[in-house]
Amino acid sequence: MKIFKLLVLGLFAVVSSFAQKRTINIYEYKPNVIITGSRADSIIISNAVRHYFETRLEGFQQAHLPQFIISDQSNRFLLGIGGFVNFRTAYDLGGVVQNKDFVTYDIPVPGSALTSQQLRMDASTSRIFIKSIANTGKWGRIITYIDADFRGRDYGLRLRSAYISFKGWLFGRDATTFCDLDACPTTVDFAGPNAYTYTFNTQIRYSHAFGDRWAMGIALEMPSVSGTYSNGMTALPQRMPDIPVYVQYSWGKDRFSHIRASAIFRDMYYRNETLQENKSAFGWGTQLSTTFRLTRPWVLFGQALYGEGISPYIQDISDEGLDIVPDPENTNDLQTLPMFGWFGAMQVNLTENLFCSGGYSQVRLYKRNDFGPAGMYRTAQYVFGNLFYHIAPHCQVAMEYLYGRRQNMNDEANHAHRLQAMIQYNF
Repeated sequence: MKIFKLLVLGLFAVVSSFAQKRTINIYEYKPNVIITGSRADSIIISNAVRHYFETRLEGFQQAHLPQFIISDQSNRFLLGIGGFVNFRTAYDLGGVVQNKDFVTYDIPVPGSALTSQQLRMDASTSRIFIKSIANTGKWGRIITYIDADFRGRDYGLRLRSAYISFKGWLFGRDATTFCDLDACPTTVDFAGPNAYTYTFNTQIRYSHAFGDRWAMGIALEMPSVSGTYSNGMTALPQRMPDIPVYVQYSWGKDRFSHIRASAIFRDMYYRNETLQENKSAFGWGTQLSTTFRLTRPWVLFGQALYGEGISPYIQDISDEGLDIVPDPENTNDLQTLPMFGWFGAMQVNLTENLFCSGGYSQVRLYKRNDFGPAGMYRTAQYVFGNLFYHIAPHCQVAMEYLYGRRQNMNDEANHAHRLQAMIQYNF
């Protein structure tokens, strides 16, 4: 095990990450533009490209710029259609993770001969999106966006994002405001580092940039509570939104580097049937995240968070009944558990078309008032190293190695290894 840890540390020190986050030049973006009507000169086409380029979103799992744009002659209304086909194949050895993604919570403890090896193939992360831009005088650019993958039942469509955005406001469903999309490296694993705060919520958000260095955001997001209820306790419909906020400072060329401080506040409702009383538990979390360019090809990613009752916002323990749990010292109430997570990664652009990555992530759950059954999750580690290659402008292939280890409250533990490969074509 010591040798393995040394190899992992060596990989982390030498290997870096795929630069899907590298700065995109507008002159490299050459979509297919269709202009309605009889006149389609180069100025109309270049303006259509500019509108989409200036409203692009970057970061973890964000869709690329569309390859097909339809515009009227005045560029008052533009419609972009894009997506990609993604195929992944994976082989688990020395421990099977019962999930399409490498979720360390799902590592079986203890392991057995039935959970030692497994082959997987998956195309459900393929995606399609539609984005429209209406250029208005009073409201500026009004953006509507719909994004879906095929992770529903039997490869059915699953909605990821669907929103209307203008003048800093967003109404609809999108990645939570508590998540820093630019602070996470790219992985073949669809879920990413186990400590990443990545989930989708229906929300009302306001964000604002103060010049080109400072930015802030605040949102009201639809809550999702996953609790473990003792006898006499039942869940109630939630009455208050989750409230995430952030402040960000950016620096360097193109303001590529940044540091962000975030917080989230929650009120989770339940009912004590014995006392015939409605009650609530308060949850909160703080987070610090960054992307830092050491030199042009080298980039650091990092994030650390701590909170209580915020499991929906931590990849590894989301929907596992850990928001509110029984309190052995006060049987009339439920309680929140403290939780901590962090990750670090590096990246480098090896050549124009070749990138590689490596990083480490950890999540830890803490006992409170002696609540913590023997088989309950306590901590998990996640290690990755990968290599991406663009074989064509719109096509990339990748290979990745993943290692995970889960440990329970009673110190029982098990680990898992996964090798996987991917091919993706953007359209």
